[in-house]
Amino acid sequence: MPDFSSLAQQIAIWAIPVLFAITVHEAAHGFVARRYGDDTAARAGRLTLNPIRHVDPVGTLLIPALLLLFKAPFLIGWAKPVPVDFRKLRSPLRDMAIVAAAGPASNLLMAFGWAGLVWTYVAIGAPQGGWTLMRDMGIAGVAINVVLMVLNLIPLPPLDGGRIAVGLLPRSLGLPLSKVEPWGMVILIVLLVSGVLGPMLALPFSFVEGLIYSAIGLNVTEP
Repeated sequence: MPDFSSLAQQIAIWAIPVLFAITVHEAAHGFVARRYGDDTAARAGRLTLNPIRHVDPVGTLLIPALLLLFKAPFLIGWAKPVPVDFRKLRSPLRDMAIVAAAGPASNLLMAFGWAGLVWTYVAIGAPQGGWTLMRDMGIAGVAINVVLMVLNLIPLPPLDGGRIAVGLLPRSLGLPLSKVEPWGMVILIVLLVSGVLGPMLALPFSFVEGLIYSAIGLNVTEP
């Protein structure tokens, strides 16, 4: 039977990092799209860091909570995609890749920010009380942002990695890949349910997470 007290504790640690990771990721797409000529997200009111405008009830709330409840080896989630009209971009294929890359790039920056919080905990040497929550939240923030970055860089449309690949590959390769997009999320769900997705993400996740902690001189174990 699931341990609901443990779930409440995990939600307290993970809720803010998850909301920030997903919200900033989506807003980054919209801000960069506007920079390159498409104001669709701005007109839809999605150029905001208000998580309420980005929350998807299933992807932002239900799925992460279930993964925490059943102690899944990794945590994923998603927000409502920010609308981007690639036809309005000045150079549609090239700019599509740049807009897509903005999301994972924002997650990498946030991962370093959360790692800085962990570094602060270690630097002040405060292992008790609320400081422990700060440390665990920082570690969770690094983890969720690295997972989202690695997941979204899988070269499978409509993931960001798929759109980056379509934008950068020669047309003879990019066009066939773009036609996978209607089935991309189905493929991803099959990989998740079959248990293939976790091992697929494990190595790049560990590599990137290790690089981040090494860059700030820390050796950290997840909460």
